[in-house]
Amino acid sequence: MQILANPNLFMRIARKVIPWAWALTILCLGAGLYLGLLDSPADYQQGETVRIMYVHVPAAWMALFVYVMMAVASAMALVFRHPLADAAAKAAAPMGAAFCFLSLATGSIWGKPMWGTWWVWDARLTSMFVLMLLYLGYLAVWKAFDDPHRAAGLARVVALVGVINIPIVKFSVDWWNTLHQPASVVKMGGPSIDSSMLWPLLLMALGYTFFFIALHLVAIGNEITARKIRTARLKAIGAH
Repeated sequence: MQILANPNLFMRIARKVIPWAWALTILCLGAGLYLGLLDSPADYQQGETVRIMYVHVPAAWMALFVYVMMAVASAMALVFRHPLADAAAKAAAPMGAAFCFLSLATGSIWGKPMWGTWWVWDARLTSMFVLMLLYLGYLAVWKAFDDPHRAAGLARVVALVGVINIPIVKFSVDWWNTLHQPASVVKMGGPSIDSSMLWPLLLMALGYTFFFIALHLVAIGNEITARKIRTARLKAIGAH
């Protein structure tokens, strides 16, 4: 990771990775949407409504993954003083919040015909809503301070404290009685979902992941550029 501490080296590597990430995004999402929406069977209980799963479930996975990544980056910034760790966490937060919102929105649309209501305060939905608030809180911290060093210090605390919510989201359906269905892919004993539905779901998850990688690298590059501009302005002010 120290190799990537050099912003110029990081940007050279990122420029090579980004086109491949976009290509894999298009390939995986295209195949996943085709198989999920046109080729996979309808569910025997949920009918065609089950196809929301191919958008909803990967979004939920990514919301959890991105927050964990933010917490890891924040820990690296706190412990190892990695120069790009805070930038990586900050750049990831808006995308994580978008994934979380997409998960909540599609889950609500899916829940209406299945549960007869748009929303219930059960363990899974409530913990995902808390995750959304953590994302918004993290973003608000960066906006609240003019001094980026103070903002980064508090943002690290928010990310590291908030990561406690991740296992609560994951295991909420196992620890409490909820309307939300239990895990059917990532579980002990292997997936219980049929392969005709599993493969489109995994392709969509890969597509979401490559999409995040591409946007994240671009966002980190923008953050590096913004830092350079800020540093140049401060030097100019100091010179006067």
